[in-house]
Amino acid sequence: MKQSERASFVIEPLGKQHDRPAFSCGVTALDQYLQRQAGQDVKKRVAAAFVLTPDGRTIAGFYTLSQFAIELDVVPEEIARKLPKYQYVPATLVGRLAVDSRYRGQDFGEILLMDALARCNLGSRQLASAAVVVDAKDDTAKMFYKKYGFLELPKVGNRLYLPMDSVAELLDN
Repeated sequence: MKQSERASFVIEPLGKQHDRPAFSCGVTALDQYLQRQAGQDVKKRVAAAFVLTPDGRTIAGFYTLSQFAIELDVVPEEIARKLPKYQYVPATLVGRLAVDSRYRGQDFGEILLMDALARCNLGSRQLASAAVVVDAKDDTAKMFYKKYGFLELPKVGNRLYLPMDSVAELLDN
């Protein structure tokens, strides 16, 4: 896909006009979440869902954001030393992130992640959040997040963490 064609894609909040049944990333849990649960989570305000769309209907990819708290004792010591000594540290969870199989290999995963991180960074100025947390579905997802500086939380399997200061630095580059 050419850069000019990619420019026509927008990221917007999930709405009724989006064709959720047609979305397929190949991971059943992610497909079913978008098709069956995301709308309810948005309505109940437990997640904010955003979709990447070329035409206001087709979903090329999506991600969700939620408030989260992480126990300080699962954060690596070198990072925990820089944080207040509270039992829980406020964070933002990128709960799900997926690209439809038809749109793979076009850097849409990175586009979605950068948009999510930008929203997290902006939101942290109004509602405290010390980091962004993700739960990688598999090793491929883990490597994707690590490429952007996410750090593993060894005490919690497949959970990764990116301090908000690192988010800001990543967005400035």
